[in-house]
Amino acid sequence: MTVSSGSPGWYLRRLSRMGPREVGGRAADAVRRRRWRSAPPPECPDAAGARFTAVLPPGAIDAVPPDAAKRLVAEADRLMAGRAGFFGVERDDLADPDWWYDPRTGRRAPGGYAFDVPYRDEEAVGDIKQIWEPSRHQYLTVLAAAYAVTGNERYAERVAEHLRSWWAVNPPLRGVHWTSGIELGIRLLSWVWIRRLLDGWPGAAGLFEDNPVAHHQIWHHQRWLAALPSRGSSANNHVIAEAAGQFAASCAFGWFPASARRRADALRSLERHLRANTFGSGLNRELATEYHGLVLELGLAAVAEADAADVPVPASVRLVLLRMTDALAAVVDDRLRPPRQGDADDGHGLVLDGAGTDRWGSLLATGDAVFGRLDWWPAVTGADVRTPLLAALIRPGIPSVPLGRAPSPGARPGRTTPSDGWPRPAARARRAAPPNGGPRPARRGQAPDLMAPAAGGDRPVGAGAPVSRPARRPAHFADAGLTVLRGPGGIWCRCDGGPHGFLSIAAHAHADALSVEVRHDGVDVLADPGTYCYHGQPEWRRYFRSTLGHNTLELDGADQSVSGGPFLWTRHARSRVLVADPSGAVDGETARWCAEHDGYRGSVHRRRVELTAASRELRVVDEVRGPRREVRLAFHLGPAITADLAGNRALLTWRRDGEDRSAVLDLPGGLSWRAHRGETDPPLGWYSAGFGRREPATTLVGTGFTDGARTFTTVLGFQG
Repeated sequence: MTVSSGSPGWYLRRLSRMGPREVGGRAADAVRRRRWRSAPPPECPDAAGARFTAVLPPGAIDAVPPDAAKRLVAEADRLMAGRAGFFGVERDDLADPDWWYDPRTGRRAPGGYAFDVPYRDEEAVGDIKQIWEPSRHQYLTVLAAAYAVTGNERYAERVAEHLRSWWAVNPPLRGVHWTSGIELGIRLLSWVWIRRLLDGWPGAAGLFEDNPVAHHQIWHHQRWLAALPSRGSSANNHVIAEAAGQFAASCAFGWFPASARRRADALRSLERHLRANTFGSGLNRELATEYHGLVLELGLAAVAEADAADVPVPASVRLVLLRMTDALAAVVDDRLRPPRQGDADDGHGLVLDGAGTDRWGSLLATGDAVFGRLDWWPAVTGADVRTPLLAALIRPGIPSVPLGRAPSPGARPGRTTPSDGWPRPAARARRAAPPNGGPRPARRGQAPDLMAPAAGGDRPVGAGAPVSRPARRPAHFADAGLTVLRGPGGIWCRCDGGPHGFLSIAAHAHADALSVEVRHDGVDVLADPGTYCYHGQPEWRRYFRSTLGHNTLELDGADQSVSGGPFLWTRHARSRVLVADPSGAVDGETARWCAEHDGYRGSVHRRRVELTAASRELRVVDEVRGPRREVRLAFHLGPAITADLAGNRALLTWRRDGEDRSAVLDLPGGLSWRAHRGETDPPLGWYSAGFGRREPATTLVGTGFTDGARTFTTVLGFQG
């Protein structure tokens, strides 16, 4: 049974997943918080003479495409009217926001010392995500971008009004907005971009560099992040957001005596944790795709600040971002949609665009501008605001692997051989994109380790050995256990045979071992249902991350991995891929994948998937070896799919671009099949397109028993 986050049982289980070093660090953090409670926050050091120099270069704003600017201004005008949507809740009160109010529950968070606020308790505080999200101030970066594009001062004035309001009611260490480091880190990054985008507005200096209140807020955000980093089993995307925000602010707002030290410390943390959070193939180790996007956005934003301030960055930072970008290009479907794997909370690192901008297309466009696209990359249509602005700051080109030992990330700028191996040109003329190609991977379709030096092909910028990039589109990521099978007509199938999650708690993992996700021309046919919520609705949190909540097989009504709380798994199912040959369907033959896991003690679940191009047919064979046990096999259909179930055959129909499409799903005859849709007690038959949103969708569940070595065969045939 899942234990509520914050309960005594949860704390005991959480403690059991920590090592001695983490326990010691958290004990020191507790002492520091207690000491901070008993003493008023110190005054920040004098920042007289502060200046902001990290401005956009001339012509950067002119490079924003008209369509992207139009979407931006439309969104900004909606915000000016006080309207915005957060996690499925539409608000109309943002002209004069209550920074502690949750519109979903109607509750208002209590005040007082920050670390006394029980932010995980929805009854006491409200939905914390609804309260935190506006205070990331990413809607203010949108308004600031609208000012930069249009020159209309009403956008700038609204930004200034809201910042002054927030600073007034959220003094250091008071209230719910000082409880979580990721919130402080992202907020600092937003403030840096707000100041950059307001450059040219007469009130910009008075809002930031000439404003003691702004100095006080910035310095205390940095003090908090320096003292209370996420650590140990929590060193996931949170610590990267903390380091990126600290680094960005220390570069752009380097007005304090400790700025240089904090910049160096943050860069060391960012470099270390970017590597730790990323597989050699480039996929994020949390195996939660939206966090891949968040970390990539944060990393690119941090490099932009480094280049704007002429601060050397270790080559490994750019290498990780290059790997992540190529991996993203490899896994998206024909409509640029990545897998819906693991947790997703709609979190962004830097928001400069209006509604309707494709997040993943934007990231690939930025990757093209910074690193250069490869021949196999999917085409990116549409345009965005963020890409030309980041590209105006980041030096483009392929990074290199240093031939000797690189200096530490905190090395002094201006040295003859900088630690990142990048030249320091007097004028940053944009280099041509590097040529495509690189060495062929050791195994066809498998993602290479891009940290390895290349035999040739890619031209790096700076000294050192060139870095390999995949010559063909990778389809099997062995370290992440993720395999993509592709077939004609936009058939896309993700197979999951990877680790349960990242670190000892696997906070953002779902119990989805051996699950499949199938799309046709970008439409979810066999869908990953999503995430929906984190805090406050435990029955829904359990469902959306359960084994039954995914396209896989459940035994005896239990999850494959054991949950100890909403962000805690105390036992992890171990999976291994036995066969991965994704190239067959591309060549007109059959692609194959096979894996197994040990999540059910005494039994082994093995799954085989075959995608045959000629027949446009996907075959899924499940084998369970072990004693007699109850079986439930689930297939979750996307919200656009209508299912007509008769016995063990379902006719699936949907429309795409005005055309009728269909498929037949032949289900195992040894199970009894039922269709479920929109059920609440318990939850079953739901799809969450985004955090805080859910809609009914059909789930087909087959029930029965297995003993010895039983197989169940499912065939999905696409008809048009």
